[in-house]
Amino acid sequence: MQRAYISKLMELAEKDANVLHILADSGTGYDEMFRMNFPEQMYNFGISEEHMVAAAAGMATAGKIPFVYTAGAFLAYRSLEFIRDDVCFQNLNVKIIGMGSGLAWSSLGPTHHTTEDVAMLRVIPNLMILSPATPRQVAACVEKAYKHQGPVYIRIGMNNEKEFFPQEYELTKTHDIMSEGDDITVFTTGSILEEVAAAVEMLANKGVNATLINVHTIKPFCKEQVLEAAYKSKMLFTVEEHSICGGLGGILSEILAENGVPVRLCRIGLEDVFAAGYGTHRSVRAENGLDAKSICDKIVEALK
Repeated sequence: MQRAYISKLMELAEKDANVLHILADSGTGYDEMFRMNFPEQMYNFGISEEHMVAAAAGMATAGKIPFVYTAGAFLAYRSLEFIRDDVCFQNLNVKIIGMGSGLAWSSLGPTHHTTEDVAMLRVIPNLMILSPATPRQVAACVEKAYKHQGPVYIRIGMNNEKEFFPQEYELTKTHDIMSEGDDITVFTTGSILEEVAAAVEMLANKGVNATLINVHTIKPFCKEQVLEAAYKSKMLFTVEEHSICGGLGGILSEILAENGVPVRLCRIGLEDVFAAGYGTHRSVRAENGLDAKSICDKIVEALK
């Protein structure tokens, strides 16, 4: 996803000199590639995320389009006040890219996990939130952010995510219908789509046919899609590499309650805990019940 992000950003920077790459010592080869091609459109603030966001707000007032890029945890948590007051309160044209969504920084533990960012940021006015699941969807989200006049937060993975979409993929709605089934509907968001898609295949082998919906636009959220699924499905599920408090499951809970829909919702994610374990992304997902088999088992148990 990082390669898809920087490739798309360089494409935009080539045609628009106002596009800037703003970073905080993320130290990747992709940053060096951007610097070599567009040295006057890149600023490295070092490990000073709050100053980076505040400076980006100032740049936006001068007509620039800054794309602020570093580890998601350091943006969503450490820089929260600056995102709220300097960027969103002023409704400035700043794009905030959180690298390493969910448990992607698996070997570094909860200090680096980005598992509460949706809950914290979706309450801030004026902020669009995008959560792509694959590299091609990252590129499409960056294009959408560039065209949108106002603040945008994009949460991206960083571990060679599986591609589900064609080369010519474009964002046309707020979601993608990945499969259709008559029994249940499963909503997911972000790079965990790979695990959820595998779980849906396992469910089919057990005789449970699921509609799988990938939500790439968290805010604004399409409540009509939720209501349509609620009235045709026996049960709804959300799966997210995020806390179930305030995340995708929280959003669906609000929509169902506000519209008086009598359908059961089961939320699968981190249940008000910090993630356990250190190691590969795959192993940490498994330890926290977010691998394909665990997701399948939880859905089967809930259906009993």
